[in-house]
Amino acid sequence: MSSILITNIKKLVSTEVNPPLLKTGKEMSNLPSIDDAYLYIKNGLITDYGTMGKLNGTTPKVDQTLDATGKMAFPAFCDSHTHLVYPASREIEYVDKIKGLSYEEIAKRGGGILNSAKKMKETTVAELVDSALERLEEIKNFGTGAVEIKSGYGLDTDEELKMLYAIRKLKEFSPLTIKATFLGAHSIPAQYRGKQEEYVDKVINEMIPVVASEGLAEYIDVFCDKGFFTVEDTDRILMAGMKYGLRPKIHANELAFSGGIQVGVKYNALSVDHLEYTGDAEIEALQGSETMATILPGAAFFLNMPYAPARKMIDEGLAVAMATDFNPGSSPSGNMQLILSMASILYRLTPEEAINACTINGAYAMGLSEETGTITVGKKADIFITKEIPTIEYLPYYYGSNKVETVILNGKIV
Repeated sequence: MSSILITNIKKLVSTEVNPPLLKTGKEMSNLPSIDDAYLYIKNGLITDYGTMGKLNGTTPKVDQTLDATGKMAFPAFCDSHTHLVYPASREIEYVDKIKGLSYEEIAKRGGGILNSAKKMKETTVAELVDSALERLEEIKNFGTGAVEIKSGYGLDTDEELKMLYAIRKLKEFSPLTIKATFLGAHSIPAQYRGKQEEYVDKVINEMIPVVASEGLAEYIDVFCDKGFFTVEDTDRILMAGMKYGLRPKIHANELAFSGGIQVGVKYNALSVDHLEYTGDAEIEALQGSETMATILPGAAFFLNMPYAPARKMIDEGLAVAMATDFNPGSSPSGNMQLILSMASILYRLTPEEAINACTINGAYAMGLSEETGTITVGKKADIFITKEIPTIEYLPYYYGSNKVETVILNGKIV
């Protein structure tokens, strides 16, 4: 593989010699960086870095040299919650939202997730792959290097498998690191309304075994919330998934105090996501656990919902990750630069906390802490180089435009 030397980096951000798996509480303010730096990449990995003074006179022989004068280098963003494989956009429902219909009301009349499930039956794996590759290219250009993608718009065994086959193809075609999550319990299909337990049985007895046997997912997810799946449903599904080696990641407390956070912690979920309704009991449940609190600013913003108490969560010592929830119904954007800005503007995270939430903590929420998320020797060379910017703070401050100039994934300029 090729080697790259990046020189004259104005600031090399998140340089961690012995990085933690995640950053909690006050640690989230810690963002070690090196001014006037170089970064040496070889065989797809970060091999060395330091000040230009250290490099002078000892320049290694490389295939390519990049001059980053006036520019900064960051670890690539790690987007740990998306639904970016989907059959069609849902902008008509967007108009319904403007007119005042709630997320739940749209779902009850067959819109929302059920709308996507209907269109999924008319869409091939190849079509899903083609459209998703365009979205992956878009998010890559905004600086994302690792992404989790969920199924959940099938709500039927064949259709859920169709989505997971598409995600497997994306892993082959895309330079991004991709993790797959099985989300058969995303909504209750119309034909199972009033007999929800039968659908839960189908997820457990029919879907999970085939997903596991074909190795199509690393994680299992449930939408545990008001109007969707109960704590009891979630309990059963997670227990079944874990028997097949699928670790939980939970949609929790987006619409109400649903108990989703507590059931996620009970089953050692890698993350609990959304968290608009998080109080003292939920924070207490998360303290001391290995479960990442993942907030999805795009969804709360788009749906005009309460914002999760991120500031309080960090002040209480929790680890917080930020992700896009990129999906056609409630967060139609995969732009992690925008999420970084929202983390500071809407949730009162400092720029340092926000960057950690979008990198190292996002990596943890995908089980990728040892591979990516920081500038560390031995980790994958997943980085982005900005255009010329004055400060770290400028990255979240100057929202709405793309500040990324060059993306390097697996040690290759992409």
